[in-house]
Amino acid sequence: MQIGFIIGFLLVLAVAFCLGFVVFKQAKARQGLGKSAKGISIPLGIGERVALIIGCVLLIALFLVPPSFHTVDTGEIAVVKHLGEAKGVRTSGTYFDFWLTETYEIYDARVQNSEITTAAYSKDAQTMDVVMTIQWQIDSSKAVEIANKYGNLSTLGNRIQSVSIEKAKSVLSNYSAMSIIETRSSISPEVEIKIKEAIDENYYVDIVAVVLVNIDFSDAFEATVENKMIAEQEKLKAEYEKETAIVNAEKELEVAKLNAQAKLAQAEADAEAQIKIAEAEAEAIKLKSIEVARSLGFKIDENDITLEDGTSAKEYEINFEGKSADEIKLISEYLKYLEYLNKWDGKLPSVMTDNGGTIVVPTPTP
Repeated sequence: MQIGFIIGFLLVLAVAFCLGFVVFKQAKARQGLGKSAKGISIPLGIGERVALIIGCVLLIALFLVPPSFHTVDTGEIAVVKHLGEAKGVRTSGTYFDFWLTETYEIYDARVQNSEITTAAYSKDAQTMDVVMTIQWQIDSSKAVEIANKYGNLSTLGNRIQSVSIEKAKSVLSNYSAMSIIETRSSISPEVEIKIKEAIDENYYVDIVAVVLVNIDFSDAFEATVENKMIAEQEKLKAEYEKETAIVNAEKELEVAKLNAQAKLAQAEADAEAQIKIAEAEAEAIKLKSIEVARSLGFKIDENDITLEDGTSAKEYEINFEGKSADEIKLISEYLKYLEYLNKWDGKLPSVMTDNGGTIVVPTPTP
């Protein structure tokens, strides 16, 4: 179109120049005749006739040549129709085709984006509003077939939308409403496959992508779904709290067991310690009794023994042979006396008794 515009502009200038030349020559001729030329028709000269003829030819060219230049932009193709019949295809560029017999119909060869909104039903008869986007692109080599079969690109786009709506409804009707909500990401590819199968080579297009942009159910159904989700969340929360309580109870039980085991171990340790103390005290008493018996003239027997850890030791025993009961009792009385001395705080009692009566012991003056 730019080339046609430029050529048209040049032709207009040329026609204007020719007409201006004729007018200039006529005016000059009248000026040469003076007042006598008034009302007289002055014949055209050869140069003027030639200029007039050229001007007429250029004027005809002005209406025929510029409109015959056609420009096809990048991303477009043009179907050339000869007297209304599609004959060929033009890609991007500038072409000269006589406009009275050749017409151009421009098709967009880029990816088309069609947004479709339609109503549909699920398997359980729930209504939904579906928003779907279809991206498609024509086969440029089949532009003549598209023109002959569909007339134009708009009619083809409408046909693609009708088939897409039909296939989308067919797929969605196989699923319940809840299944659609839960598995929409897997339903969208299924819809795309069905549409691609339906829009075959007879449509002369390539389906680039099909996307379910939105599926909107009725307010009543969405409220039901929301309530169900809330109930499920409450159930999950109750189960979590139950599991948490069980875990806490198990922890507390484990702590209680550990505390009980610790206390039992401590009690066993205390008991063992008491046994050790008792054994030590018993051993000490035994040694004291042996020393007392020895000091009182008793015979002490020594025996070699082996302990539990494998070491050897001496064991002492009092030999009571030839001793009377009073002598044996004397050892016991002496041990009681030593025990008393060990516990006495050094203070005398204020009152003492004996077989004869009571004796009052005065408190010493400090």
